[in-house]
Amino acid sequence: MQTGAMLKQKPAAQSHGLYAELMAHAAGLPNDELFAQMITSQIDGAGGLPPGLGLDEKEFSELLATHFPKVELVIRHAEESTDQRAPERDDVLGLLLEHRANRNMSEQWMAAVVTAACMANDHLWQDLGLWSREYLSRLMKQNFPSLAAKNVHDMKWKKFIYKQLCEQEGIYVCRAPSCAVCVDYAKCFGPEE
Repeated sequence: MQTGAMLKQKPAAQSHGLYAELMAHAAGLPNDELFAQMITSQIDGAGGLPPGLGLDEKEFSELLATHFPKVELVIRHAEESTDQRAPERDDVLGLLLEHRANRNMSEQWMAAVVTAACMANDHLWQDLGLWSREYLSRLMKQNFPSLAAKNVHDMKWKKFIYKQLCEQEGIYVCRAPSCAVCVDYAKCFGPEE
């Protein structure tokens, strides 16, 4: 195990070809590489996103057509079930949309994808299927620049997002909902050293 350096997730050998194909047919938009990593990781079974990156079939098809116009992928979506975390999901999505850069539709899809990943149980960059935390920081700065600018202490992104929600409600002691089950709980909530 490395200390002091971020371990990077790499695509598995069988998915590396998919990533290369996605990038070879990328539209040249800012989120192309980020979506390619997420899709590749999801196909490989990594990350914590539901099928189609958490988007419905129509949105996912539109995302593919926009970012990777010559690539066809079939993603099976699960039947919709009752979402007991719907109010929380709406709050996270609302926060992200409030801070989007307003340059293109891609930011709206990204907000929905990040929201879906916030409902999973690991670090946000891992739940998204990104290959390092640096890609998540890029994602936040590109898509939600005013929110990213508030993270002046480089707080872990999921924790930061939930802290922003708590502060909106006037609650100043708050934690992300899935931290208790995270393997790095002690690193985030242990004593400062």
